[in-house]
Amino acid sequence: MTEAPRPSATPVRLALVVGLGWVLTLTAMQWSVVRFRVLIVVVLTCAAVALWTWLGRGARPVLEPWTVLVVGVGTALATVVVPVFTYVPDPHRAWILGLHAVAAVTVTTLLLSSALSRRLRGPRPAAVAVLLVAAFHAAIAALTIVFSPAPRIDVWVVLQQAADAIGRGENIYGRSWVGSPGVDDAFTYLPWTALLLAPGRWVAGDIRWSLLVWSLLGAVGLWLLCERRAWPAAAGGLLILLSPGIVTQVDQAWTEPLLLTLVIWWAVLVRRGHPWWAVIPLAFAVASKQHIALILPVLLMWRGFGPARAVTTAALGGLLVTPWLVADAGAFVHDTVLLLIDFHPIRFSNTLYLLAVNVVGVTPPFWLTGLVVLAAIVAAGLVVRRPGTGLAVVLRASAVVLLTANLVNKQAFYNQFWLVAGLVAVSMVMETAARPPPDGPEPAPTRGRATPTTDRVA
Repeated sequence: MTEAPRPSATPVRLALVVGLGWVLTLTAMQWSVVRFRVLIVVVLTCAAVALWTWLGRGARPVLEPWTVLVVGVGTALATVVVPVFTYVPDPHRAWILGLHAVAAVTVTTLLLSSALSRRLRGPRPAAVAVLLVAAFHAAIAALTIVFSPAPRIDVWVVLQQAADAIGRGENIYGRSWVGSPGVDDAFTYLPWTALLLAPGRWVAGDIRWSLLVWSLLGAVGLWLLCERRAWPAAAGGLLILLSPGIVTQVDQAWTEPLLLTLVIWWAVLVRRGHPWWAVIPLAFAVASKQHIALILPVLLMWRGFGPARAVTTAALGGLLVTPWLVADAGAFVHDTVLLLIDFHPIRFSNTLYLLAVNVVGVTPPFWLTGLVVLAAIVAAGLVVRRPGTGLAVVLRASAVVLLTANLVNKQAFYNQFWLVAGLVAVSMVMETAARPPPDGPEPAPTRGRATPTTDRVA
């Protein structure tokens, strides 16, 4: 038997660079809650430059064993070394963070074992890792919810009371919220955030249980995007569900896992040749949070989705919010548009906008933010217009638009940057799954399914 050729140094170096860049970016995000540091803004800006360069040059880095090793070890170190903001009291906090570190190391070990020996007897380590990612995330989230039953953040307070208001058949706009430590006179999300998370409150007393369910549904979608291949699915779970700062994300009731899951299922349906059905989850995402609308122009310019489906998505999203607009148009527009435009900059938001405010003492004009975001949308749209552009590239293009918008906005926090990271991770997982497995070729795509190379549909 001839020995397999050893990988060249360049792919190994690239894998290390991708892993190190991921760890540094996610660690900076974990550190950013709740503090402003110039270094954090620099790291996030470098990440944006790297993503734009990656997108423009058409590079397709995949998840290699070296990447996973750096991510897993880096995640464990960041979890125990870098300050983690959470309302979970000690000693429960230490136990949860310890579990997070153990989870990262365990999943990484299984993935490396699978990469080194793919023909082990019994269940493959990667298959076990897929299940452990979901189990570890569920355990971390459940413990966080139980030991932080009432986090002092307006997001949780407002969503809890909005679920109660919906249960009573009341309008969630134009009202005040009791005991909110922040915004207490508006519901700044679009209405389907409240509706899709309300069952957690109604059934188990806390909307964060719904967020956990949505996260696990996202993991199922990720597995399907990987064509049920365990190694890339588990690696993606390590990057997303066990990322640094995930304890804070759960504790604060940030809603981005809902959005990421809806986008993942949009991608699953597109990938499987059902782009018109894919309109439905994407429309619910559009009707849940305002900034998701920024990716619609990018999808409009991609041949695999196109203008008709993008416009239909926008129309269906608009239809989904119409009952609240009809009930009280003034309150709806005030809470979801005007308040956010006029909202004061929050000083611990790590964006270029706040860098200008905090360090230079200059407040950039709002039109400049809009101009930069428009330019980012146009640039990303031109990229996805290239012949043969696949779904993974579209997800990266969407991610870089959202990242650019975050950096030039008055406020953007861990959760918004986490959504960007999630989209990038999904794109890398898809590229990884598209490679033939080392122990045999990929099965031929079934009839009606888009090919994994371009994911273009009629």
